[in-house]
Amino acid sequence: MRKKVILLGASGNIGQKTLDVIRQQPDRFKLVGVSVGNDPENVLISQHETLSETLESICSSDDREDLKNLYPECKFFNGEQGLIELTNQKADLVINALQGFVGLLPTVNAVNNGMDVALANKETLIAGGQIIMELARKKGVRIIPIDSEHSAILQCILGYDHSEIENLIITASGGSFRNLSREQLKDVTLKMALNHPNWCMGKKITIDSATMMNKGFEVIEAHWLFDIDYDHIKTVLHPQSIVHSLVEFRDHAVMAQMGVADMRVPIRFALNYPERIENNSEHLDLVKIGKLEFNELSEERFPLLKLAYDTGKAGGILPAVMNGANEMAVKLFLEDKISFLDIERLIFAAVDNAVNIADPSIEQIIESDRWAQEYVLSHCKG
Repeated sequence: MRKKVILLGASGNIGQKTLDVIRQQPDRFKLVGVSVGNDPENVLISQHETLSETLESICSSDDREDLKNLYPECKFFNGEQGLIELTNQKADLVINALQGFVGLLPTVNAVNNGMDVALANKETLIAGGQIIMELARKKGVRIIPIDSEHSAILQCILGYDHSEIENLIITASGGSFRNLSREQLKDVTLKMALNHPNWCMGKKITIDSATMMNKGFEVIEAHWLFDIDYDHIKTVLHPQSIVHSLVEFRDHAVMAQMGVADMRVPIRFALNYPERIENNSEHLDLVKIGKLEFNELSEERFPLLKLAYDTGKAGGILPAVMNGANEMAVKLFLEDKISFLDIERLIFAAVDNAVNIADPSIEQIIESDRWAQEYVLSHCKG
């Protein structure tokens, strides 16, 4: 029997790659629901012939008469509340490829409804990791990571007991500016920041990679996904993006997961988990690569990485504040309203001025995100 799937964020970078994977396995997956945002590629129009065979529900950012005419048999929902309604539909797996804090509540709702979640939305675990993981355990559902780094860790630890894990080692490409000094960062442009050396990604995550905020987020995600203390989560600079992450076990043996930089690989693994299915992606040619490099990630060079460790350890609402501040600061940078180094300045200021709340509710997390975004917006000139 085919697995019924709901895809949140079908028009984004990860969403479109997920559609590719689903299309290649029509005997295994039935796509019953999707959400689309601005949808510059007109995914639901260009892929109508394939999608109309299975789709039952659609959520769009606004009311789309053109889509209603194309998919007359589908239920339609709109906006952020529509994402909640979409995850009320029956499915076996919800794939959350949404970008930003908007992904939190649909994840909560999907888990509450007893559905496994394949998660690419970082903000879900950054802001609400404790709530999400406790709820997942209570409901007996799985949170399966799509990020290449966390997928790599999951693959390395399969079959091993939690007590056997000594350290998680997350690799980082270093982003667009890995070879620049702090002084040189004062003069970088938006165009330069969007030129990632290894991965083809969306604009926000490309900027997050350049600031190393993305790697900080991944540290917090790893803490929640694998229940590992922050002191046992390490990061290392690996420019080639071939080793996606490593796990050191208590006997000091180290296991690594390697592969080409193609997000379809971890997406396919998450959708088929725990099975491995034949893949048509490029083979890894180690001879062609020749060598693999690993270097220390300097806290002085990448201060947002240390901030992520600090806020993760502090817990409460601070990770949500950091995330909300980052979301707004990156938005302002993409609009060319602030400089690259202003991003970290504003994030640090928001976290420093927040009053922490231990064990926050979902409502308090949502309010923390709103406060952080407003704080950055009101302080971006100064």
